[in-house]
Amino acid sequence: MASFLGIFNDENDINKTELAKDNVKIGVNYKKFSKDPVLGKKFILRSNTVIYNDVVIGDNFKTGHNVVIREQTKIGNNVLIGTNSIVEGECTIGNDISIQSNVYIPRKSFIEDNVFIGPCSCFTNDRYPVRVEYKLKGPQIRKGASIGANTTFLSNIEVGEGAIVAAGAVVTRSVPPYYLAIGTPAKIKPLPIKLRVPNMLK
Repeated sequence: MASFLGIFNDENDINKTELAKDNVKIGVNYKKFSKDPVLGKKFILRSNTVIYNDVVIGDNFKTGHNVVIREQTKIGNNVLIGTNSIVEGECTIGNDISIQSNVYIPRKSFIEDNVFIGPCSCFTNDRYPVRVEYKLKGPQIRKGASIGANTTFLSNIEVGEGAIVAAGAVVTRSVPPYYLAIGTPAKIKPLPIKLRVPNMLK
């Protein structure tokens, strides 16, 4: 297992890395013949970031501290994963995404482009934990969706394109495109016209 600190490279040196002194680990070998992770141009990996093998990450990637990204995950360009967040593996994360601190993303999650996920959001992938056989199904977050802080999602929830989930909501059913989920359990209602605009993540 190699330990490296990726630094934000300038235009003249896009492949520079240096040995980490703050416990960054790139390439946790979780099974025999797994492949080293691939990272694109320009990245920042802050202290105690751990990236498993068989991970592919695009350009302009940033982590906070204590981030874990597990095996067989694909991440696009211009993605931030905040401090203490966990991506459990076998996930697909698109481009232009902001995942804030203390977010839990379970196995087999799918997140499209231009999504914002607020701090302390918790997604699940098992509807009946350790009680009955159940095929794990993580969330599907469609492009341009916004997820508020301290939200909780049951397994196999789809958040539609451009939808908003309000802070503190407990989401027990899928949210249609350009709808608002609010409350505990969340009620679903049409999104006000003034909020039917693209996320401004850049």
